[in-house]
Amino acid sequence: MVSETSLSSSNHSPTPKFCNSFTSRIFADVAGDITIIVDGESFLLHKFPLVSLSGKIRKMVANSKKSNVSNLELLNFPGGNHTFELAMKFCYGMNFEITTINVAPLRCAAEYLEMTEDYKEQNLISRTETYLNEVVIQSLQKSVEVLSTCKMLPPISEEVEIPKRCMEAIAMNACKEQLASTLSRLDFDRDSRELKGGSLEWWVEDLSVLGIDFYQRVICAMGRVGVRAESITASLMHYAQASLKGIGKCQIWNPARVKGSPSLVENDQRTFVETLVSLLPMESSTSTPLTFLFGMLRMAIMLGATIACRLELERRISLRLEMVSLDDLLIPSVQTGDSLFDVDTVHRMLVNFLQRIEEEETEDCRYDSDGFGSPNHGSMLKVGRLIDAYLAEIAPDPYLSLQKFIAIIEILPDYTRVIDDSLYRAVDIYLKAHPMLTELECKKLCKFVDCQKLSQEASNHAAQNDRLPVKMAVQVLYFEQLRLKNAVSGSSGDGFLSQRMSSGVPSAAMSPRDNYASLRRENRELKLEISRMRVRLSELEKEQTYMKQGMIDKSGNGRTFLTSLSKGIGRIGIFSGPAGGKRQKSGWKSRGSEGKTGRSRRYSVS
Repeated sequence: MVSETSLSSSNHSPTPKFCNSFTSRIFADVAGDITIIVDGESFLLHKFPLVSLSGKIRKMVANSKKSNVSNLELLNFPGGNHTFELAMKFCYGMNFEITTINVAPLRCAAEYLEMTEDYKEQNLISRTETYLNEVVIQSLQKSVEVLSTCKMLPPISEEVEIPKRCMEAIAMNACKEQLASTLSRLDFDRDSRELKGGSLEWWVEDLSVLGIDFYQRVICAMGRVGVRAESITASLMHYAQASLKGIGKCQIWNPARVKGSPSLVENDQRTFVETLVSLLPMESSTSTPLTFLFGMLRMAIMLGATIACRLELERRISLRLEMVSLDDLLIPSVQTGDSLFDVDTVHRMLVNFLQRIEEEETEDCRYDSDGFGSPNHGSMLKVGRLIDAYLAEIAPDPYLSLQKFIAIIEILPDYTRVIDDSLYRAVDIYLKAHPMLTELECKKLCKFVDCQKLSQEASNHAAQNDRLPVKMAVQVLYFEQLRLKNAVSGSSGDGFLSQRMSSGVPSAAMSPRDNYASLRRENRELKLEISRMRVRLSELEKEQTYMKQGMIDKSGNGRTFLTSLSKGIGRIGIFSGPAGGKRQKSGWKSRGSEGKTGRSRRYSVS
């Protein structure tokens, strides 16, 4: 919309600020006959060169003659007085250079002043349009430079479609560069990444100068013309790092900041986060770096972004939860009086992950789709190890409620844990950090630990752990006695395995779908038993090695085979008490077959 123009009818005209106006160099002997005020600055000019090129000034002068007014004021002039001076230079025929910095304000000023072809050929509108079409639109970099100048222009810039044309030019030129780089890579090794990285950097960095509104529209235009999702994601990451300082690191985490009303900067940052998340391409969900997603998630939580924004980030992370590191999951909580870590966010990501696994298994109805070593089974085992390590990290938190701790434990199916050493360790840490738990609460927590799935080391520690309920300690001793009996008799637990197999025979009265579900559950249990048998076999091999070594090293001091066996078992049971029968309460740390997370523990379990 063209801004309204006011006419000044004062008899005393303001003193022109341009005493040595550029017009004096052309009409030195002709006194100025009209004063135009732009943004409080006066220009003493001549009517003839202005009315011959500008339709708006011609109309204003015609109206001023009727009211005998010689002072005119232009309100909301596009680009301010500097752009008006350039437009007047054009009217006086003075030379100046059109650049990417002034072309957008000049085009808007020409539209405002109505400098069309009706008054002169190659008028200012035509000249600026030629520069836009022949210079700016042909270059991605120049289009970005011109677009960045439009943020300070009035709505008239949208009327003449300067931002729209620049955005479309950026998208099309980016698409052309993508095609050219693809053709160039045909002559190189397909695995080479250096060329790909170099082809993205030069324009990805250029877009970081745009405001969030223009940037959002540019990214949408790129998506429409077919720019690669990887390129768009790279641009989003660079833009986030340039606009949100510390994104992905979140080293400064001050919950007190969210108590009061958010500052203007925080509001801007929240808008940035929400907009960037909404621009993430759907097809690049599996290629967006997890560190970037977690950085955005932490920033969204800290700035109080919308629930939809946070849920979208959680959903994207849950698609690759098996690839997440333990440090990523340790998200600080911003709620006062709550636990130190944001357990609810991790719980929601687990729910999304399990739903995805269930949907994939439902879609694939082949009997061999859930075989041992399948991607889904491997992902579940990795997530099981990750969550057990996460439980051990959050267990020392004195503010962590038992309800939240149990919610994380029970959400994972039983088959995600081959052995329960890591889970037992996490439970033991929680019991130590929360000594005020009632006996009923201790039993409620410990029931999730399967005593049959504890290794020799964990069983030895659990048998001496006075923090555990008596019932659990009895179960540990019973299964250890049974294991020792099987080891001496040479049995490998085939009876238990046969019992599990016979219990899962599907009934003929089941529907085909329920029959298949039953078979799939039975197949999963068989795989779990195979994994446990491998763990038991590894332990038996270690015992045999210790016994053989004891027999070889036997000297003439009268040691028998039984003493060697006792020594071998003693080496395995590293948590057996010292001489005198006193219980050893030293810290226990699992070295079971599940492996380590690669992170040193900060808390002991003594």
